[in-house]
Amino acid sequence: MQHLEAVLKDGLNDPNAGWNMGSFGAIAEFHHVAGDPTPIEASALQQVTSRGGIRIDTLEGVRPVAYETLSPKSHRWTQAVSLCLPEDAASMNRRDVLTELGPDTDAIREEDQEAVIFDMGLAQPQVDFCIRTADPALLEKLRANAGRSLFEQDNPAMGAILKAHPHRVALTRLGRVEVYQMIGGPDTGGASPEGPHTHVLPKLLRANRTHSANTPIPDGWVPCCGFHPNSPVMGRLGEDQDFDEAAFATFQSLLSDWGPTDYVDQKQRVWTALSEARNPETWVEPDTRVARTGLRNAIRQWRRQHGDSPLLNAWAVAFDRGDADADPENPGH
Repeated sequence: MQHLEAVLKDGLNDPNAGWNMGSFGAIAEFHHVAGDPTPIEASALQQVTSRGGIRIDTLEGVRPVAYETLSPKSHRWTQAVSLCLPEDAASMNRRDVLTELGPDTDAIREEDQEAVIFDMGLAQPQVDFCIRTADPALLEKLRANAGRSLFEQDNPAMGAILKAHPHRVALTRLGRVEVYQMIGGPDTGGASPEGPHTHVLPKLLRANRTHSANTPIPDGWVPCCGFHPNSPVMGRLGEDQDFDEAAFATFQSLLSDWGPTDYVDQKQRVWTALSEARNPETWVEPDTRVARTGLRNAIRQWRRQHGDSPLLNAWAVAFDRGDADADPENPGH
């Protein structure tokens, strides 16, 4: 646990790292923005800027799961560490209507602790997705519609929320992420603002999943906080960058400690085969999604480390085809 805490504290002090808490369809993200003032060095598992904040209150019972996923772009991949709890320990309140919870006395910033927090009623397994406000007009509208679903067609509360841009607060059994910036929509040109932001996607919420099927979370465990260390292949906004050998090596160490065994084993075996100049015809494609992802990412990572070659191209043609099993990219997430 001391190792995990040290890794997370280093990540909180790294402006290139990203964080999130939420579920499949409702998520709050915390990132730094280039050019903003350098944040104060974290003495605890907490970081806050003028745009948002994150606080991890406990690591008791946590199982870290490190993993890499496929990018739709064949020269890239994504990486993350999920802090997981057993399903029963991760479970939140699953309220399905707008519910007033009172003053947010646990807010990260003292100035926000008298503002009133409302559960939006998204009924998600591992997160209570909330809004927080001290605006009298919005408070009146929210209180008048408490006890109703925000998704009722004639409920004016959702429109009032989108217009007023209250803070969003994602609460899990491990802590919270707070977002102070505007909600992405008409007032932001339809795009989420750079840095801390939230996504609430009703279509994904209806799937009632705790995470993407492409995320190799062990059965019986639920991700409650996501940590996205500095990527070796892309910048904060998802732009391509020169290969960062140090960032790659750092994450490979975490993957060795906390990654899925069949994924890590598949990558190492493929790298050995490539170093021995073996042809792809000698390889049997694995029959699990996790191991197939390991095979494809091994090819991509070998290319970024060692450059192109006819042999590597033959492996890519044989095994790294199309965008099967790839997730849409979300920078820092």
